[in-house]
Amino acid sequence: MSSASTPDTYHDSDAGSNPSLSASETTNSSKTSGDGVGLSNAHDQLGRKRRYALDLVNRLQNTGIQTDIDLPQIAVIGNQSAGKSSLIEAISGTTLPRASGTCTRCPTECRLTNVAAPARWNCVVSIRTITDSTGQHLGQARNEPFGEVIYNKAEVEDRIRRAQRAILNPHIPRSQILTGDEEINDGRTLTFSSNYVSLQISGPDVADLSFCDLPGLIRSTKEGSTNDIALVEGLVESYIKKPSCIILLTVSCETDPQNQGALQLAREYDPEGLRTVGVLTKPDRISAGDEEDWVRFVKNEGDYKLLNNWFCVRQPNSSELKSGVTWQEARDKENQFFTATAAWRDLDPIYQRYLRTRNLVERLSGILSDLISKRLPEIREELHQLMHNTRKDLAQLPKEPSQDPMSDISAMIYSFSSRLSRVLEGTPEAEALLQCIRPAQNAFKREIRKTAPNFRPYEKKYASQRNMAHFKFLNNEEDELEWDQDSEDNTESGAPVYIDDVNRRIQDARTRELPSRYPYVVEESFIQQITKQWSAPSQRLCELVYRTTLDHVLRLVKDHFSEFGQGLLERQTRLIIMEHMKDRFEATKDRIEWLLDLEHRPFTMNTHYFLDYKDKFFSYYKSYRDQDLNQELNSALQALESERLIKLGITGVKAVDLVKFLPTDGMEGALDIMAGVRAYFQVAYKRFVDNIPSAIDHEMVRGSERDLIRTLPLRLGIHGPDGLAICKELAQESTQVAAKREELSKKLERMKAGNEELSRIF
Repeated sequence: MSSASTPDTYHDSDAGSNPSLSASETTNSSKTSGDGVGLSNAHDQLGRKRRYALDLVNRLQNTGIQTDIDLPQIAVIGNQSAGKSSLIEAISGTTLPRASGTCTRCPTECRLTNVAAPARWNCVVSIRTITDSTGQHLGQARNEPFGEVIYNKAEVEDRIRRAQRAILNPHIPRSQILTGDEEINDGRTLTFSSNYVSLQISGPDVADLSFCDLPGLIRSTKEGSTNDIALVEGLVESYIKKPSCIILLTVSCETDPQNQGALQLAREYDPEGLRTVGVLTKPDRISAGDEEDWVRFVKNEGDYKLLNNWFCVRQPNSSELKSGVTWQEARDKENQFFTATAAWRDLDPIYQRYLRTRNLVERLSGILSDLISKRLPEIREELHQLMHNTRKDLAQLPKEPSQDPMSDISAMIYSFSSRLSRVLEGTPEAEALLQCIRPAQNAFKREIRKTAPNFRPYEKKYASQRNMAHFKFLNNEEDELEWDQDSEDNTESGAPVYIDDVNRRIQDARTRELPSRYPYVVEESFIQQITKQWSAPSQRLCELVYRTTLDHVLRLVKDHFSEFGQGLLERQTRLIIMEHMKDRFEATKDRIEWLLDLEHRPFTMNTHYFLDYKDKFFSYYKSYRDQDLNQELNSALQALESERLIKLGITGVKAVDLVKFLPTDGMEGALDIMAGVRAYFQVAYKRFVDNIPSAIDHEMVRGSERDLIRTLPLRLGIHGPDGLAICKELAQESTQVAAKREELSKKLERMKAGNEELSRIF
């Protein structure tokens, strides 16, 4: 439970020992007040410590920190026409505006401060604005004086009325309302407002007390619209829900208490009655025979028992007000009423202390000062924490616009270029640029590898009967990602090309070649058929690397420029970078096309590598071809024993060696082409899967920073004849950031001022 809800928060330890004031005592002490300003006669009974605590909270409120911290405060609530205004007049010693129907239509804050003579009595009327004309809360509340300082009490009522009128008519200049005499009836007047009138009253005959009079709760739509009912109730709740708010609950004795919404709200937010002080008003209107029902409240025997009890006061009625009753006369009549009326006169002395305005105010002063004393250490800690958080929030805002925006922007561009260079060169983070590109490069390599020709050294008619094992002589060169080496038939992934198909193409292409020769165009056509497939994977890789690089670069742009000014520099830099990257992308595509053109015609200087693998592929294909042609003969020869060959006069030869003397099958040319094309692919694909990523990296990745340090300032125009004006425009701070900075700065200033006040006692 918060400190404001603990039982000892509002309990005055001296309350039980203070004797109730008799009628004569009350009258005599009232006369000592001279012109009778509110509670001056109660002031002398307050101890030095109590007065100091109340004064400290008033000074804290002057700093405005109640916007940020829950300061102890008294909120006066009640239904409309419950007698709140008369009670406030009795406490403050000032006359409030009165009108038929709704009276208080915006809160009125009273801050009473005692100052020693010979200081003059004075009243400062201000308007505290917390919402705009549409009801939307402002980021920072405004407290603006309304007129000059008042030294004549008779002028206060009119000034308050005009201040209320100004609050309810925000569309009219306040100066016009302050000096004008005409009533406002243009149909745009608000019925209620959460903005409020603030009265700061000080003088030698003024008590130390602070409270806020809230608009009376509306009982039905006859007294206000449904919207007005919700608005006033929400306003009252915003005050009384705070743990440090003392609820001064006014209940009129002329209406059943259970029908008074203020009582129900108080019970909702203070169900145990720990921080509520009840006040019965208009006891002179109690119906005959019902007195005891109301006396039970003062005895604290009702359904809603309060830690600090119920009080009963009597204020001037309508006829007395019309006759111009003075404050002193009103106090005398109140004393006479409780002295002469049997229901109240006959109460035990222990309950007499809960009758009369004087006793109520003294109790309120004690409750408020006790709460302040308990809350001060907590307020100090809360204030220090808020100051720390506010400084932290300010530090997180972008730097304020400098006096030399050109130098700032130039430095930012240089810093951005340096950081970009490091990113493009490569950094050791898992999500860095090169790490994000590498999977695409690996996928590209696999795609190119899959275009290898799938030659089969047997006729197509035997396709269902033949399998070919993996090229084991490539095991040391191929990545594990490219092959499943346990598969029985996966030499290549493309469509099979059978030896009879190759031979047919040789015959179709033959022109003037000698019978032992075959046309070169056959090999060339096979190679071009392969390299034609390399264009799409290359362009896909280029597109993916472009988008990945652009994404990283634009994120870098945001990190460096987003918090500068209103974001204009970031937007313009972003556009320039995107155009620059697009140019690099187009240049890279041109370079890829150039590399693809190079592969259109077969060429290699890597003769040893090519011939070595041609021999290996030829032997591989021929071994399968020979096995198919002479399978039965091979089986018979392998069954021959060497001894039988010796008997036939054949020595030094194994049976299987006789296969070499068998005639060829006429497909030697086709086997040679198959071996040559497959060997050339091995040469070409390896250089191609290096060249394309290397070209993309050179032209687009690392090429992204090429000339950028010169292009950015040039395109931004910051070094041109209008450079200074352009820089100032780019450096303009966003309205949101400026407003946030102003709000936090004002908040910090409020808290510094509050901390300075607190430092006087800590």
